[in-house]
Amino acid sequence: MSLFSDQHDQHDQHDQHDQHDQPLSSFPAAWALDFTVFEDDLPAGQRWSTYLDVERLCRGPAPVPDWVVTTRGAVDTELGVLKTGKEADVFLLRRAEPGTDGVVMAAKRYRDEQHRSFHRSAAYTEGRRVRRSRDQRALAKGTAHGRAVASGQWAIAEWNALTRLWEMGLPVPYPVQIDGTELLMELVTGPDGLPAPRLAAVRPDADLLASYFEQVREALSVLARAGLAHGDLSPYNVLAAGERLVVIDLPQVVDLVANPAGPDLLLRDCTNLCTWFRRRGLEADEHELFGEVISQAW
Repeated sequence: MSLFSDQHDQHDQHDQHDQHDQPLSSFPAAWALDFTVFEDDLPAGQRWSTYLDVERLCRGPAPVPDWVVTTRGAVDTELGVLKTGKEADVFLLRRAEPGTDGVVMAAKRYRDEQHRSFHRSAAYTEGRRVRRSRDQRALAKGTAHGRAVASGQWAIAEWNALTRLWEMGLPVPYPVQIDGTELLMELVTGPDGLPAPRLAAVRPDADLLASYFEQVREALSVLARAGLAHGDLSPYNVLAAGERLVVIDLPQVVDLVANPAGPDLLLRDCTNLCTWFRRRGLEADEHELFGEVISQAW
């Protein structure tokens, strides 16, 4: 038997007792670890960040902007309601590491089947399919499960649209993450740092009005070149962030080819916007705009 084995047999219990009772000060300094103990429960209105808990495809596209907080130790704090709607409500949410200001984002939360009402949804979902046949049947029958699937469908539809359009360069909020029926996205602000108003609420001068119209024309054209239409575009879902317009509310984006109602929805988008611009004193013809935009889709 080796010398090591003899020593082990004679002193095993004594050595174990000494090691467990040894004060921390006697260990080498290199072994010391700094750590902070976090409470499991946070105060009401707060939660731990879920950014790293959702799947990679449920996080925003690269390159991730510098302002996005991605650390696991960050805390989300509810700041109140920004906007209410028939299908979803938008809340203000601050995500920050302890001791930092963090960033305020928009949290769009789709309502469950008991508290929402999607109008004209059939026109928007024509040509869409869900992966599982069980879900497709439930949607067709309008069962409780089908209504729950529909809620998730609209959330993921907006997430997919935001991600794709951001990568295409369309002026939309950066999509940070999706978790169930909650979308976290960039909070679009004006020069004053406050949430940007909707286009319907602003009164631009003639030069800015003309610039706004050109931005609208370009946004519609970018969508059409991708074979898409917003489907519900109006001055109420375009934000005026100073001199820049940002398009929001995208769950109903339609395929101009797969959806038979696509061209009609595009014409309605053009009509809604041109009507607003005419009322502000700018010459804008919806049929001319529609013809210009639709020609880029083919």
